[in-house]
Amino acid sequence: RFQACVYFASVFQAMSCGIHYLASVFMAVTPNFVCGFPGNVSSVLFHNSSASSIEDIWTLWTSTENYIVIQLENGDIWELDQCSRSKREVSLDLAYEYKGNKSVFPCSDGFLYDNTKWKSTVVTQWDLVCDREWLAKLIQPTFMLGVLIGAVIFGDIADRLGRQRVIWFTSAGQFVFGIAVAFTFDYYSFVMVRFLLAMVSSGYLVVAFVYVTEFVGIKARTWASMHVHAFFALGIMVVALVGFLVRTWWVYQIFLSIATLPFVLCCWMLPETPFWLLSEERYEDAQKVIDTMARWNNISTPCKVSELCSVQQDDLAIGRTGDDNTSSAKKHNILDLFCNWQIARRTITVWLIWFTGSLGYYVFSLSSVSLGGNEYLNLFLIGAVELPCYIIACVAMDKLGRRNTLIPFLILSALICVLIMFIPQDFNILIILANMAGKFSIGVAFGLIYLYTAELYPTIVRSLAVGSGSMMCRVGSVVAPFCVYLRSVWIFMPLVAPVYFFQLLVGIMALLSGILTIMLPETLGKPLTNTLVEATEMGRNKKSCSEKTPPAHSGAALEKLEMFGQERVSADK
Repeated sequence: RFQACVYFASVFQAMSCGIHYLASVFMAVTPNFVCGFPGNVSSVLFHNSSASSIEDIWTLWTSTENYIVIQLENGDIWELDQCSRSKREVSLDLAYEYKGNKSVFPCSDGFLYDNTKWKSTVVTQWDLVCDREWLAKLIQPTFMLGVLIGAVIFGDIADRLGRQRVIWFTSAGQFVFGIAVAFTFDYYSFVMVRFLLAMVSSGYLVVAFVYVTEFVGIKARTWASMHVHAFFALGIMVVALVGFLVRTWWVYQIFLSIATLPFVLCCWMLPETPFWLLSEERYEDAQKVIDTMARWNNISTPCKVSELCSVQQDDLAIGRTGDDNTSSAKKHNILDLFCNWQIARRTITVWLIWFTGSLGYYVFSLSSVSLGGNEYLNLFLIGAVELPCYIIACVAMDKLGRRNTLIPFLILSALICVLIMFIPQDFNILIILANMAGKFSIGVAFGLIYLYTAELYPTIVRSLAVGSGSMMCRVGSVVAPFCVYLRSVWIFMPLVAPVYFFQLLVGIMALLSGILTIMLPETLGKPLTNTLVEATEMGRNKKSCSEKTPPAHSGAALEKLEMFGQERVSADK
């Protein structure tokens, strides 16, 4: 009961991460627009259609190469393009085609936007079009850059100061910065506040995975960890729903930010994990948490930390040498992820999987815009399609193991990427199905790697490992949006469409990742390790990774803590 309450409270806030990650999909929309004009309009002409106002023309607008002809009340006739306007020298009859002389002027009177779908976006708020269009294109990459930095910073802080404090700070930060975004006064303050929002959102997501992993026992660890992604996907679905109902960007941002307000009000009740407390030798605090768990779970004979400490001290006295003598006092950093060849090879492979999963996830998502139809429904389905993905991943992970699930899905992603290259562009439905299959397969790998990373590394660097992996993941997220922009400037390899080129790149990296994953140890059914020595031995001794025996030294004590709940329930019965 205790673990369930802690788990659902923690993953509920994960929805806010999905919300803020995808909020710019509708907030930074660029609607149809044309150059502004001086004066009042008397008539409007678009091809063979005439109207009394420009608002009546937007339903006929089909291409950015179109232009609108207007006649002002003073008789002047103007041609309005998107980034310029032309005044006809001879103003006789109002006709769409004109062969005479024209004077070209810049858009000094601003722009006119199509407000049919959105009353206001950040693009229309600060005129992020034409020569300022590149600023709009930087909104999502700069957010992902904040995600990248936040993953490393808060992952390291969580290992030093504890998971609880980071969860408190990042939860409050998401609410405060989320509301602050709606009240920014210009583009640059908007980007800066969203950058801070990205850092705390990423920090929460990274630490939340470690937090629930350390609280949930071996039996439920797979489902508990994987379904954090399910709540992230629910956040994407919330974005689609709010975007459909609210069409003003700052109101839209406020509604998204208050969606998880209940968690912010009660997150201070969440305790620190016993794993981290034991690793810091805070035994009294760990005992208090264990006693609270026992009361909630109706266990009459709770585990005593003194029992764990006696096992731990005996093992440490025998097994600790060299750097291990000061491991409890040592402040760990990212170099510890390369402390020996076994751990270094593991880190490089894990980082490659993180990068490949993120790049593939977003490349397939960007390709899914060819679905057409209602964009709100499309985004809702993009989030919904992830839910069965994680269920299948959980079943496979528990039956086949983490490594044996990851390898085939990475290779399947590579095959689908190659297959898309050979599908004729006229077969739209087949291309869409292939893209969804690719996203499904890469989604399994992307979701699995969070839990797998947490299980591959010991407690002392677990948050750091997940955080650094998330950093590599966000590098892929930063790169992915630029794949779309290359469509308009693609000059290399003209026989290959840019989106197909990057899918081929994803395929090659997925295949390489799948091959390297073979060398990783299996972690199914194994207790979490606590020291780098245990993590190294898990990689060297393949047999010990398949048998359900506890690792050496302090891991035995932590395994006893992890299995304590199930043993006590059986004893009470």
